[in-house]
Amino acid sequence: MMILSCQKGFGNKNIDRANITLQHILRLYNVEKEGLFTETYPINPNQQVTYLADNKEQTKKQEVSYLWPYSGVFSGCVSLYRATRDEKYKGLLEHRIMSGLAQYWDNKRASACYQSYPVFNGPSDRFYDDNEWVAISLIDLYTLTKDTMYLNKAIQLQRFIYSGWSDDLGGGIFWCEQKKYSKNTCSNAPAVVLCMKLFMATSQNKYLDLAKKTYQWTKNNLCDPSDFAYWDNKSLNGHIAKEKFTYNSGQMIQAGVLLYKVTGEKQYLIDAQKTAEGTFNYFVKEHNIHGEMQFYDDSPWFNAILFRGLKTLFEVDHNKTYLKIMKDDAEYAWKYDRDKNGLFSKDWTGKEQDKYKWLLDNACMIELYSELGNLN
Repeated sequence: MMILSCQKGFGNKNIDRANITLQHILRLYNVEKEGLFTETYPINPNQQVTYLADNKEQTKKQEVSYLWPYSGVFSGCVSLYRATRDEKYKGLLEHRIMSGLAQYWDNKRASACYQSYPVFNGPSDRFYDDNEWVAISLIDLYTLTKDTMYLNKAIQLQRFIYSGWSDDLGGGIFWCEQKKYSKNTCSNAPAVVLCMKLFMATSQNKYLDLAKKTYQWTKNNLCDPSDFAYWDNKSLNGHIAKEKFTYNSGQMIQAGVLLYKVTGEKQYLIDAQKTAEGTFNYFVKEHNIHGEMQFYDDSPWFNAILFRGLKTLFEVDHNKTYLKIMKDDAEYAWKYDRDKNGLFSKDWTGKEQDKYKWLLDNACMIELYSELGNLN
Protein backbone atom coordinates (compact mmCIF):
# COMPACT_ATOMS: atom_id res chain seq x y z
CA MET A 1 0.00 0.00 0.00
CA MET A 2 1.37 3.42 -0.96
CA ILE A 3 0.86 6.03 1.78
CA LEU A 4 2.06 9.55 1.15
CA SER A 5 3.61 11.65 3.84
CA CYS A 6 1.33 14.45 4.99
CA GLN A 7 3.47 15.79 7.83
CA LYS A 8 4.38 18.92 5.90
CA GLY A 9 1.47 21.04 4.79
CA PHE A 10 1.23 23.01 1.56
CA GLY A 11 0.39 26.31 3.26
CA ASN A 12 -3.04 26.18 1.65
CA LYS A 13 -5.78 24.81 3.88
CA ASN A 14 -7.85 23.35 1.05
CA ILE A 15 -4.87 21.62 -0.55
CA ASP A 16 -3.99 20.24 2.88
CA ARG A 17 -7.56 19.02 3.28
CA ALA A 18 -7.43 17.29 -0.08
CA ASN A 19 -4.18 15.59 0.92
CA ILE A 20 -5.52 14.50 4.31
CA THR A 21 -8.66 13.08 2.72
CA LEU A 22 -6.54 11.14 0.24
CA GLN A 23 -4.50 9.64 3.09
CA HIS A 24 -7.67 8.47 4.84
CA ILE A 25 -8.85 6.78 1.65
CA LEU A 26 -5.51 5.09 0.97
CA ARG A 27 -5.45 3.75 4.52
CA LEU A 28 -9.07 2.86 5.26
CA TYR A 29 -10.39 1.66 1.90
CA ASN A 30 -7.28 -0.21 0.83
CA VAL A 31 -7.60 -3.77 -0.49
CA GLU A 32 -4.01 -4.95 -0.33
CA LYS A 33 -4.53 -8.17 -2.25
CA GLU A 34 -6.01 -6.53 -5.34
CA GLY A 35 -4.42 -3.07 -5.09
CA LEU A 36 -7.94 -1.62 -5.22
CA PHE A 37 -10.39 -0.02 -2.79
CA THR A 38 -13.48 -1.15 -0.94
CA GLU A 39 -16.85 0.33 -1.88
CA THR A 40 -17.49 1.55 1.67
CA TYR A 41 -15.77 1.95 5.02
CA PRO A 42 -16.44 -0.03 7.04
CA ILE A 43 -17.32 -2.78 4.57
CA ASN A 44 -21.04 -3.37 4.31
CA PRO A 45 -21.40 -7.15 4.87
CA ASN A 46 -24.66 -7.23 2.91
CA GLN A 47 -23.28 -5.61 -0.24
CA GLN A 48 -23.27 -7.86 -3.30
CA VAL A 49 -22.03 -7.42 -6.83
CA THR A 50 -24.66 -6.12 -9.26
CA TYR A 51 -24.47 -4.69 -12.77
CA LEU A 52 -23.34 -8.01 -14.19
CA ALA A 53 -23.75 -8.35 -17.90
CA ASP A 54 -25.58 -11.68 -17.69
CA ASN A 55 -28.30 -10.13 -15.47
CA LYS A 56 -28.39 -13.25 -13.28
CA GLU A 57 -29.42 -13.05 -9.65
CA GLN A 58 -26.47 -11.89 -7.58
CA THR A 59 -25.02 -14.06 -4.84
CA LYS A 60 -21.38 -12.91 -4.81
CA LYS A 61 -20.14 -10.69 -2.01
CA GLN A 62 -18.67 -7.42 -3.23
CA GLU A 63 -14.97 -7.36 -2.46
CA VAL A 64 -13.86 -4.11 -4.12
CA SER A 65 -15.42 -0.94 -5.45
CA TYR A 66 -17.12 -0.42 -8.76
CA LEU A 67 -15.39 1.61 -11.43
CA TRP A 68 -17.43 4.73 -10.70
CA PRO A 69 -16.07 5.31 -7.17
CA TYR A 70 -12.60 4.27 -8.32
CA SER A 71 -12.78 6.93 -11.05
CA GLY A 72 -13.48 9.47 -8.28
CA VAL A 73 -10.14 8.60 -6.65
CA PHE A 74 -8.47 8.92 -10.05
CA SER A 75 -9.91 12.37 -10.77
CA GLY A 76 -9.13 13.50 -7.22
CA CYS A 77 -5.47 12.52 -7.56
CA VAL A 78 -5.25 14.27 -10.94
CA SER A 79 -6.68 17.44 -9.40
CA LEU A 80 -4.28 17.28 -6.47
CA TYR A 81 -1.35 16.81 -8.82
CA ARG A 82 -2.55 19.73 -10.97
CA ALA A 83 -2.91 21.97 -7.90
CA THR A 84 0.48 21.14 -6.38
CA ARG A 85 2.67 19.73 -9.20
CA ASP A 86 4.09 17.55 -6.44
CA GLU A 87 5.82 14.53 -7.95
CA LYS A 88 4.57 12.22 -5.20
CA TYR A 89 1.06 12.46 -6.65
CA LYS A 90 2.37 11.74 -10.11
CA GLY A 91 4.05 8.67 -8.67
CA LEU A 92 0.84 7.60 -6.95
CA LEU A 93 -1.05 7.93 -10.22
CA GLU A 94 1.55 5.99 -12.18
CA HIS A 95 2.25 3.20 -9.72
CA ARG A 96 -1.02 2.69 -7.86
CA ILE A 97 -4.03 4.32 -9.48
CA MET A 98 -3.34 3.35 -13.10
CA SER A 99 -2.49 -0.24 -12.23
CA GLY A 100 -5.71 -0.52 -10.26
CA LEU A 101 -7.68 1.01 -13.09
CA ALA A 102 -6.25 -1.58 -15.48
CA GLN A 103 -8.10 -4.28 -13.56
CA TYR A 104 -11.39 -2.93 -14.91
CA TRP A 105 -10.14 -3.00 -18.52
CA ASP A 106 -12.19 -5.29 -20.78
CA ASN A 107 -10.59 -6.06 -24.13
CA LYS A 108 -12.46 -9.32 -24.73
CA ARG A 109 -15.52 -7.58 -26.15
CA ALA A 110 -15.59 -5.32 -29.21
CA SER A 111 -14.67 -1.69 -28.49
CA ALA A 112 -12.42 -2.24 -25.50
CA CYS A 113 -13.21 -0.09 -22.47
CA TYR A 114 -13.50 -0.16 -18.70
CA GLN A 115 -16.28 -2.32 -17.28
CA SER A 116 -18.17 -1.62 -14.08
CA TYR A 117 -16.45 -4.26 -11.93
CA PRO A 118 -12.95 -5.77 -12.22
CA VAL A 119 -12.47 -8.41 -14.88
CA PHE A 120 -11.32 -11.01 -12.32
CA ASN A 121 -15.03 -11.38 -11.54
CA GLY A 122 -15.98 -12.00 -15.18
CA PRO A 123 -17.87 -9.70 -17.57
CA SER A 124 -19.92 -6.84 -16.14
CA ASP A 125 -21.97 -4.01 -17.59
CA ARG A 126 -20.13 -1.28 -19.47
CA PHE A 127 -21.43 2.23 -18.91
CA TYR A 128 -20.72 5.01 -21.36
CA ASP A 129 -20.72 7.63 -18.61
CA ASP A 130 -18.28 5.67 -16.42
CA ASN A 131 -15.84 5.63 -19.32
CA GLU A 132 -16.38 9.34 -19.93
CA TRP A 133 -15.34 10.24 -16.38
CA VAL A 134 -12.21 8.13 -16.74
CA ALA A 135 -11.43 9.53 -20.20
CA ILE A 136 -11.76 13.13 -18.99
CA SER A 137 -9.27 12.42 -16.19
CA LEU A 138 -6.94 10.76 -18.70
CA ILE A 139 -6.93 13.76 -21.01
CA ASP A 140 -6.41 16.04 -18.00
CA LEU A 141 -3.46 13.91 -16.96
CA TYR A 142 -2.08 14.06 -20.50
CA THR A 143 -2.32 17.85 -20.39
CA LEU A 144 -0.22 17.84 -17.22
CA THR A 145 2.38 15.25 -18.22
CA LYS A 146 2.35 15.25 -22.06
CA ASP A 147 2.58 11.45 -21.83
CA THR A 148 0.83 10.27 -24.99
CA MET A 149 -0.14 7.00 -23.29
CA TYR A 150 -2.92 8.93 -21.53
CA LEU A 151 -4.00 10.73 -24.67
CA ASN A 152 -4.15 7.50 -26.67
CA LYS A 153 -6.22 5.78 -23.99
CA ALA A 154 -8.66 8.72 -23.90
CA ILE A 155 -8.99 8.54 -27.69
CA GLN A 156 -9.66 4.80 -27.46
CA LEU A 157 -12.38 5.41 -24.87
CA GLN A 158 -13.91 8.15 -27.00
CA ARG A 159 -14.38 5.59 -29.78
CA PHE A 160 -16.16 3.23 -27.39
CA ILE A 161 -18.35 6.06 -26.07
CA TYR A 162 -19.51 7.07 -29.54
CA SER A 163 -20.29 3.46 -30.38
CA GLY A 164 -23.21 4.18 -28.05
CA TRP A 165 -24.59 6.87 -30.38
CA SER A 166 -27.61 5.92 -32.47
CA ASP A 167 -30.28 7.58 -34.60
CA ASP A 168 -32.98 6.61 -32.09
CA LEU A 169 -34.55 9.81 -30.73
CA GLY A 170 -32.65 11.72 -33.40
CA GLY A 171 -29.24 10.98 -31.91
CA GLY A 172 -27.60 10.90 -28.53
CA ILE A 173 -25.55 8.38 -26.57
CA PHE A 174 -27.11 5.60 -24.54
CA TRP A 175 -26.35 5.23 -20.84
CA CYS A 176 -25.29 1.57 -20.75
CA GLU A 177 -24.10 -0.77 -23.50
CA GLN A 178 -26.09 -3.68 -22.07
CA LYS A 179 -29.24 -1.67 -21.30
CA LYS A 180 -30.02 0.54 -24.26
CA TYR A 181 -33.28 1.88 -22.87
CA SER A 182 -32.52 5.58 -22.48
CA LYS A 183 -30.23 8.42 -23.47
CA ASN A 184 -29.10 10.39 -20.48
CA THR A 185 -27.65 13.79 -19.82
CA CYS A 186 -24.89 12.03 -17.86
CA SER A 187 -23.80 10.08 -20.95
CA ASN A 188 -24.01 13.00 -23.39
CA ALA A 189 -22.89 16.13 -21.53
CA PRO A 190 -19.52 14.69 -20.42
CA ALA A 191 -19.03 13.36 -23.95
CA VAL A 192 -19.10 17.00 -25.10
CA VAL A 193 -16.52 17.95 -22.46
CA LEU A 194 -14.33 15.03 -23.50
CA CYS A 195 -14.54 15.90 -27.19
CA MET A 196 -13.69 19.52 -26.47
CA LYS A 197 -10.64 18.52 -24.44
CA LEU A 198 -9.57 16.13 -27.21
CA PHE A 199 -10.00 18.90 -29.76
CA MET A 200 -7.88 21.26 -27.68
CA ALA A 201 -5.21 18.55 -27.34
CA THR A 202 -5.16 17.41 -30.98
CA SER A 203 -6.72 20.22 -33.08
CA GLN A 204 -8.68 17.53 -34.93
CA ASN A 205 -11.96 19.04 -36.13
CA LYS A 206 -13.83 15.75 -35.86
CA TYR A 207 -13.89 16.18 -32.09
CA LEU A 208 -15.23 19.72 -32.30
CA ASP A 209 -17.92 18.61 -34.74
CA LEU A 210 -18.98 15.78 -32.44
CA ALA A 211 -19.01 18.13 -29.45
CA LYS A 212 -21.34 20.56 -31.23
CA LYS A 213 -23.60 17.75 -32.42
CA THR A 214 -23.84 16.11 -28.99
CA TYR A 215 -24.32 19.43 -27.20
CA GLN A 216 -27.19 20.40 -29.47
CA TRP A 217 -28.92 17.04 -29.08
CA THR A 218 -28.68 17.25 -25.28
CA LYS A 219 -29.94 20.82 -25.20
CA ASN A 220 -32.82 20.07 -27.55
CA ASN A 221 -33.96 16.96 -25.71
CA LEU A 222 -33.09 17.33 -22.03
CA CYS A 223 -32.98 21.03 -21.14
CA ASP A 224 -35.92 22.27 -19.06
CA PRO A 225 -36.96 25.46 -20.87
CA SER A 226 -38.44 26.89 -17.67
CA ASP A 227 -35.11 27.22 -15.88
CA PHE A 228 -32.42 25.84 -18.26
CA ALA A 229 -31.40 23.14 -15.76
CA TYR A 230 -31.20 19.63 -17.17
CA TRP A 231 -33.49 16.63 -16.82
CA ASP A 232 -32.04 13.18 -16.30
CA ASN A 233 -32.88 11.12 -19.39
CA LYS A 234 -35.15 10.40 -22.31
CA SER A 235 -36.29 6.82 -22.89
CA LEU A 236 -36.75 5.27 -26.30
CA ASN A 237 -40.54 5.68 -26.05
CA GLY A 238 -40.04 9.44 -25.76
CA HIS A 239 -40.75 9.68 -22.03
CA ILE A 240 -38.57 12.24 -20.24
CA ALA A 241 -37.46 11.46 -16.69
CA LYS A 242 -37.59 14.94 -15.21
CA GLU A 243 -35.47 14.34 -12.15
CA LYS A 244 -32.66 16.87 -11.88
CA PHE A 245 -29.16 16.37 -10.52
CA THR A 246 -26.45 18.98 -10.12
CA TYR A 247 -23.83 17.10 -12.14
CA ASN A 248 -25.95 16.99 -15.29
CA SER A 249 -26.31 20.76 -15.37
CA GLY A 250 -22.70 21.15 -14.28
CA GLN A 251 -21.41 19.25 -17.27
CA MET A 252 -23.55 21.25 -19.68
CA ILE A 253 -22.23 24.45 -18.11
CA GLN A 254 -18.66 23.29 -18.65
CA ALA A 255 -19.47 22.07 -22.15
CA GLY A 256 -21.01 25.41 -23.09
CA VAL A 257 -18.07 27.42 -21.78
CA LEU A 258 -15.52 25.23 -23.58
CA LEU A 259 -17.45 25.56 -26.82
CA TYR A 260 -17.64 29.32 -26.35
CA LYS A 261 -13.90 29.60 -25.68
CA VAL A 262 -13.05 27.67 -28.84
CA THR A 263 -15.70 28.99 -31.24
CA GLY A 264 -16.36 32.47 -29.87
CA GLU A 265 -20.10 31.86 -30.34
CA LYS A 266 -21.76 33.87 -27.56
CA GLN A 267 -24.85 31.66 -27.37
CA TYR A 268 -22.83 28.89 -25.73
CA LEU A 269 -21.80 31.27 -22.95
CA ILE A 270 -25.36 32.54 -22.56
CA ASP A 271 -26.57 28.95 -22.29
CA ALA A 272 -24.02 28.22 -19.57
CA GLN A 273 -24.95 31.31 -17.59
CA LYS A 274 -28.66 30.51 -17.80
CA THR A 275 -28.05 26.94 -16.66
CA ALA A 276 -25.87 28.13 -13.77
CA GLU A 277 -28.62 30.48 -12.62
CA GLY A 278 -31.33 27.85 -13.03
CA THR A 279 -29.28 25.25 -11.17
CA PHE A 280 -28.69 27.72 -8.35
CA ASN A 281 -32.39 28.52 -8.07
CA TYR A 282 -33.44 24.87 -8.23
CA PHE A 283 -30.92 23.30 -5.86
CA VAL A 284 -29.78 25.87 -3.33
CA LYS A 285 -31.67 25.55 -0.04
CA GLU A 286 -31.17 27.15 3.34
CA HIS A 287 -30.43 25.10 6.45
CA ASN A 288 -30.01 26.32 9.99
CA ILE A 289 -27.95 23.89 12.02
CA HIS A 290 -24.69 25.46 13.17
CA GLY A 291 -25.86 28.79 11.83
CA GLU A 292 -27.79 29.64 8.69
CA MET A 293 -26.20 28.24 5.55
CA GLN A 294 -27.10 27.71 1.91
CA PHE A 295 -26.34 24.32 0.37
CA TYR A 296 -26.54 22.77 -3.06
CA ASP A 297 -28.93 19.98 -2.06
CA ASP A 298 -27.49 17.01 -3.93
CA SER A 299 -24.89 14.30 -3.41
CA PRO A 300 -21.22 15.25 -2.84
CA TRP A 301 -19.89 13.82 -6.10
CA PHE A 302 -22.69 15.41 -8.13
CA ASN A 303 -21.79 18.73 -6.52
CA ALA A 304 -18.09 18.25 -7.23
CA ILE A 305 -18.92 17.75 -10.91
CA LEU A 306 -21.14 20.84 -10.79
CA PHE A 307 -18.13 22.70 -9.41
CA ARG A 308 -16.16 21.81 -12.55
CA GLY A 309 -18.72 23.70 -14.60
CA LEU A 310 -19.05 26.61 -12.20
CA LYS A 311 -15.29 27.06 -12.01
CA THR A 312 -14.92 26.95 -15.80
CA LEU A 313 -17.68 29.57 -16.09
CA PHE A 314 -16.12 31.76 -13.40
CA GLU A 315 -12.84 31.82 -15.33
CA VAL A 316 -14.74 33.52 -18.17
CA ASP A 317 -17.40 35.72 -16.58
CA HIS A 318 -15.83 36.19 -13.08
CA ASN A 319 -19.20 35.85 -11.33
CA LYS A 320 -18.38 34.57 -7.83
CA THR A 321 -21.98 34.00 -6.71
CA TYR A 322 -22.27 30.30 -7.44
CA LEU A 323 -18.73 29.36 -6.48
CA LYS A 324 -18.93 31.11 -3.11
CA ILE A 325 -21.76 28.87 -1.94
CA MET A 326 -19.88 25.74 -2.94
CA LYS A 327 -16.79 27.05 -1.18
CA ASP A 328 -18.82 27.75 1.95
CA ASP A 329 -20.42 24.30 1.74
CA ALA A 330 -17.03 22.62 1.56
CA GLU A 331 -15.85 24.63 4.57
CA TYR A 332 -18.94 23.65 6.51
CA ALA A 333 -18.61 19.97 5.54
CA TRP A 334 -15.03 19.90 6.80
CA LYS A 335 -16.11 21.25 10.19
CA TYR A 336 -19.35 19.36 10.74
CA ASP A 337 -19.73 16.37 8.41
CA ARG A 338 -16.58 14.34 9.06
CA ASP A 339 -16.60 11.42 11.49
CA LYS A 340 -13.90 10.24 13.91
CA ASN A 341 -12.02 8.69 10.97
CA GLY A 342 -12.08 11.92 9.00
CA LEU A 343 -14.61 10.53 6.50
CA PHE A 344 -17.58 12.33 4.99
CA SER A 345 -21.22 11.30 4.75
CA LYS A 346 -23.40 12.26 1.82
CA ASP A 347 -25.10 14.98 3.90
CA TRP A 348 -22.71 17.91 4.17
CA THR A 349 -24.90 19.60 6.78
CA GLY A 350 -23.80 16.98 9.31
CA LYS A 351 -27.39 16.21 10.31
CA GLU A 352 -27.22 12.61 9.10
CA GLN A 353 -24.24 10.28 9.35
CA ASP A 354 -23.94 7.23 7.10
CA LYS A 355 -23.03 3.99 8.84
CA TYR A 356 -21.07 2.90 5.79
CA LYS A 357 -19.11 5.75 4.23
CA TRP A 358 -19.18 5.49 0.44
CA LEU A 359 -15.84 5.75 -1.35
CA LEU A 360 -17.24 8.14 -3.96
CA ASP A 361 -18.61 10.56 -1.34
CA ASN A 362 -15.06 10.86 0.01
CA ALA A 363 -13.00 10.59 -3.16
CA CYS A 364 -14.82 13.56 -4.68
CA MET A 365 -13.71 15.72 -1.76
CA ILE A 366 -10.09 15.31 -2.85
CA GLU A 367 -11.01 16.94 -6.14
CA LEU A 368 -13.23 19.60 -4.59
CA TYR A 369 -10.67 20.77 -2.04
CA SER A 370 -7.87 20.59 -4.61
CA GLU A 371 -9.81 22.75 -7.05
CA LEU A 372 -10.79 25.20 -4.30
CA GLY A 373 -7.15 25.41 -3.28
CA ASN A 374 -6.17 26.06 -6.88
CA LEU A 375 -8.85 28.72 -7.40
CA ASN A 376 -7.47 32.07 -8.50
